[in-house]
Amino acid sequence: MFEAAFMQHAFLAGTLVSLVAGVVGTFVVARSYNYLTHSLSEIAFAGAAFGFLLGWPALVGMVLLTFLAALSIGSLENTKIRQDNVTSAISALAIGLGILFLALGHTASTAATGILFGSVLGISTTDLWVLAAMTVLVLLVLFLFYKPLRWLAFDEAGLLKRPSQTRALKILFLVVMALSVAISSQLVGSLLIFVLMTLPAASARYYQKTVGKLMALAIFFALFGTWTGLTLAYLTNLPTSVFIAVIEVVIYLVSALTAE
Repeated sequence: MFEAAFMQHAFLAGTLVSLVAGVVGTFVVARSYNYLTHSLSEIAFAGAAFGFLLGWPALVGMVLLTFLAALSIGSLENTKIRQDNVTSAISALAIGLGILFLALGHTASTAATGILFGSVLGISTTDLWVLAAMTVLVLLVLFLFYKPLRWLAFDEAGLLKRPSQTRALKILFLVVMALSVAISSQLVGSLLIFVLMTLPAASARYYQKTVGKLMALAIFFALFGTWTGLTLAYLTNLPTSVFIAVIEVVIYLVSALTAE
């Protein structure tokens, strides 16, 4: 299996995506941003379609639109407008624009399927380097701002005395989420991004309480689902995202039913 270059690329890409999903997902679940992750995945779909329309790589379009959406949602979070309403409006607009961009660009059905469900088995060496650079960027930001982001996710009350800093941290975290969504889309596609971004971390919360152990277990669950899914996809010639989604859901259900 590993003699094929595309499988080597797939496992390397899957490992990078799982690292990001496990770490960022820990903060996402702690802040109850599950719905926002799903909305950003729909925005990523529009970004990929926009990229195809302009002849750009899909990842560039995803990063651009999810980044702008994160800034918009973050800037409106503390206004009189409810954040969930803003998020719903932006994601609905994104779906409509995504369909429009696909129609205007006369995008082939295979490309559209790749946007929606991922195309990890077709990742090139260049794609892998870009993915690695984005992964390093996300992890570096989390490392540099780990303590304040941990407070934001797990003990926001400690930041209430510094509202300007809290707002800046929220926007920073939304940007990190946007980049993470763009990264994860390479593996499971825009429709199933929330699977990797939420379920491994949600499963880990049934077993661990400290932040470090939560991250480690979330990464393990993400890696297990990704590596097993890639192996099954190679053996059955079926989409990778299907297996990853099923495995992560099973892990979550088993965790929820058996954990004390």
